[in-house]
Amino acid sequence: MGMNKNTILAWATFIMIIMGLLLIGLGFFKYRDVSGWGFAAVGIGFFAIGWVFNALKGRV
Repeated sequence: MGMNKNTILAWATFIMIIMGLLLIGLGFFKYRDVSGWGFAAVGIGFFAIGWVFNALKGRV
């Protein structure tokens, strides 16, 4: 199966969304002190990067 640039960006978006959900989940369920805020912020950053990857599909 040949992967072109759009399928690579789609997989990168999917992986970034999964990692963002995992980090937000860690911040909310495991680390409820100050470090939880950091985990949640990084998870939201992963969502933002995944959004950019999704917007780049078809344009690069």
